[in-house]
Amino acid sequence: MAEVESRLRQVVRSSSAFVDKATSYLALAGGKRLRPLLCLLAAELGPRPESERVYDVALTVELTHLASLYHDDVMDEAPLRRGVPTAQRLFGNSAAIMAGDVLFARASALVAQAGPQAVLLHAQAFERLCVGQLNETAGPVPGCDPIDHYLQVLADKTGSLIAVSARHGALAGGASEEIARAVAMYGEKIGVAFQLADDVIDLVSDPQLTGKTPGTDLLENVSTMPTLLLRRQAADGSLDGEGKEILRLLDGGRLREDHNLERAMDLLRAHSVVDETRSLAEKWSAQALEQLEILPDSEVKQAFSAFAGAMVHRMA
Repeated sequence: MAEVESRLRQVVRSSSAFVDKATSYLALAGGKRLRPLLCLLAAELGPRPESERVYDVALTVELTHLASLYHDDVMDEAPLRRGVPTAQRLFGNSAAIMAGDVLFARASALVAQAGPQAVLLHAQAFERLCVGQLNETAGPVPGCDPIDHYLQVLADKTGSLIAVSARHGALAGGASEEIARAVAMYGEKIGVAFQLADDVIDLVSDPQLTGKTPGTDLLENVSTMPTLLLRRQAADGSLDGEGKEILRLLDGGRLREDHNLERAMDLLRAHSVVDETRSLAEKWSAQALEQLEILPDSEVKQAFSAFAGAMVHRMA
């Protein structure tokens, strides 16, 4: 990971001072580096875990993730990312979008060095990431269960890149296609669990730990699992008084006024839908671990298990 970090700081830089400041901004702000970490871990399943190809794909997935964050922050008009002002706040929307595009281009150049199969896998994952974002924006079509739609959005928007991180690593390290597919399925389910855990973290964690502005999804009327569960309870007539008050605040169009956002968040934190969302995250994490049954018992398999637990039980 130290080598990945060193190479990442080099690849996000540019010869132009302004471009360099924009393209390196989020990488230098830190981050969990979950995707390259999973890539390196999966590479340990093959005979060549430290090949140049492994480093190429590890950087590819992190660059793709970083680039997507630039675009997400423009779409969400988010003021903070990783505890610092977002790129779009500092450089403007157009510069932030183009900085993300530069990183996408550099990811493409890196994955090309890993061969045609890696290029195809990454293109398919990138398409799913974009489709997931589009479907999140569009919302469920009539007749589609909003919760099923949301879970598919999470699988596409987040799970696809985590899945290809594991698959890239396994194949670059020389593991079999069977093992690569298994860790990819593990990665996709971990991605869903990760985002479900994020839905809880956005409500209950200290913003100084998360580096994000609490309540942004509520303000932007973006559905998350706790609010979807509330609406399902409202639809089937089982919603309690506190839940009805939360929905009244969310649907009133005045969250920015009279401490309504704080009131809604306080009520949500205390509601059972938060624990239900936690349970769903743990369920998806358990399903991810089931995908690893074909792996031999080893330190690597234990690390995959620890990784799954960390994704669900983290606080930031």
